[in-house]
Amino acid sequence: MRQRLSSEPDRYRGRRRVPTPPRSRYAAVVTTAFVGAGIVALGANALPDAKSVNPSVLDELRQASVASQDAADRNGTADRATRDERSDAASEQDPWLLPLHGYDFKSPYGVRWGKLHTGIDLVAPEGTPYKAIHSGTVTKAGWFGGYGYAVIVKHSDGSEAIYGHSSAVTVKEGQEVKAGDQLGLVGNTGHSYGSHLHLEVHVNGQPLDPVPWLQERGVDIKLETEALYGDVAAS
Repeated sequence: MRQRLSSEPDRYRGRRRVPTPPRSRYAAVVTTAFVGAGIVALGANALPDAKSVNPSVLDELRQASVASQDAADRNGTADRATRDERSDAASEQDPWLLPLHGYDFKSPYGVRWGKLHTGIDLVAPEGTPYKAIHSGTVTKAGWFGGYGYAVIVKHSDGSEAIYGHSSAVTVKEGQEVKAGDQLGLVGNTGHSYGSHLHLEVHVNGQPLDPVPWLQERGVDIKLETEALYGDVAAS
């Protein structure tokens, strides 16, 4: 065997030798890859779908949904009740009332003596106080032609009430009145046949029969009743 001289160039000198990894390292890498893929696959298959959910869980979800809906319904009912209570309170503060008590109902709305009688007549002794049927603003208080001394009150809904043939008026134009406030005294002024209160109701400037109109608001002129307070005056 030929002996290499020290002066002989070394063909391997200056080269870096890459070590060969042991087989155990390749085996570990491949094994890890397969195991990881298996875990991923197993994890994906382990996720439950909608059909495999436990029925008891679905029942609990349904019960929770029903309970939530019931709570929402109760809250809605409470809100409606609160609104109704506020509406009732507002009605009590601003009711519709009879203009006076102890009268005789005469001459209804309609044609009389060939002409339209645009109101109703409530016969009562002269000097009997009459009151506002609803809150509003006094737009007329004084002499008013054939109505004699009269009071006109315009309500917040735009309707108007005319009280005619008074012996005296006790309010002034521009005055704010509430239901039940005294407006004047029953009399026999203007085109009148005797002591009585002539009551008219106008909507959009046109006269309406006060009887059914007030009945819709809880006041029955013929029966002399007020629905809000249940007062029944002696006839």
